[in-house]
Amino acid sequence: MTFFDTLETRSPDERAADLARALPEQIARAKTTSGYDGVLDNVDPLTITSVTALADLPVLRKSELSRAQAANPPFGGFTVKPATGFAHVFQSPGPIYEPGGADQDWWRMGRFLHAAGIGQGDVVQNCFGYHLTPAGMIFENGARAVGAAVLPAGTGQTELQVTAAHDVGATAYAGTPDYLKVILDKADSMGVKLKFTKAAVGGGALFPSLRQEYADRGITCLQSYATADLGNIAYESAAMEGMIVDENVIVEIVTPGTGTPVSAGEVGEVVVTTLNPDYPLIRFATGDLSAVLPGQSPCGRTNLRIKGWMGRADQTTKIKGMFVRPEQVAALVEKHDEILKARVVASRDGEMDTMTVRIEASSGNDASYAKSVIEVLKLKGAIEVVAPGTLPKDGLVIEDQRSYD
Repeated sequence: MTFFDTLETRSPDERAADLARALPEQIARAKTTSGYDGVLDNVDPLTITSVTALADLPVLRKSELSRAQAANPPFGGFTVKPATGFAHVFQSPGPIYEPGGADQDWWRMGRFLHAAGIGQGDVVQNCFGYHLTPAGMIFENGARAVGAAVLPAGTGQTELQVTAAHDVGATAYAGTPDYLKVILDKADSMGVKLKFTKAAVGGGALFPSLRQEYADRGITCLQSYATADLGNIAYESAAMEGMIVDENVIVEIVTPGTGTPVSAGEVGEVVVTTLNPDYPLIRFATGDLSAVLPGQSPCGRTNLRIKGWMGRADQTTKIKGMFVRPEQVAALVEKHDEILKARVVASRDGEMDTMTVRIEASSGNDASYAKSVIEVLKLKGAIEVVAPGTLPKDGLVIEDQRSYD
């Protein structure tokens, strides 16, 4: 077993000490950007030395980033240098603009590719897109970090993909989980034998049946969790037990619509702070759901593990013609000190929408809660007070029980 670097096997004390040095530096960088004007003004970077201290800072949501970019293009003032200081400028749907660097492992994807067994001697057929969006360059940058050659294939023209894979002897695939099967099936129909033995996938769900099909073909397929804004966040190793958090990001799991960390093991929204010095995103809300996986990976890597992608945190739901958002549910909880959690349940009574607000509290007044529901959610609803610990720990704050069949 070899590791990408010594960061992967640090002890908890070593990792905490390194974080206590790196985090204040990153907060200080963020304070120099116009994007954080008025947000971090009263924050002393020297006091933010742990994940616990970090949790006191506000969350940055993609909607806020989008508005900032519209007012101050292209990056909304969140980078430490202008667009001309980067190797690439990308545009993702929205549109959202992201910077990109060509420095060694700028996106931190090399760590994942190394864990997938990709390195010198491999030719990676990179089927992530190269046009406007950054995924293609993210994986190419990672391949360079591990010394692999790259066939910049993108998607489409499947027969040419097969021909190229055969002619250059591609040994590894990078792309979405399902597109590799398209290439393999086309190769079968063409009577062409390919040399793929490794696959590094992302950008979609890797279903167990598909992973097994690749294994049956002699291909080890591992997945990463990355975003255009943040680069690599977490990745699988050969142990295939959860996803190991990258060494240069800090991951928190919070109650959707808030910045409040959930209890260990509970499902919540993934919030990421990156230590990238060029683009210091602090507590950036991904909108994805996951949960912390206890213990340490059998592969020997010691960092925090998460369970992987478990759905979207944006549970915005229209009830009686009005949108109810997770942020509103969070505001309802904050309105009463005795409320621990709340969950809005949308259902039907005949052809009419109904709303029940389930409130975890040891005490309280139903009439007071009903009044707050109208004030905060702008809707009337039935109130159900339940004992602490009753509500499921599944990350849902808005549950839609209506059938649309």
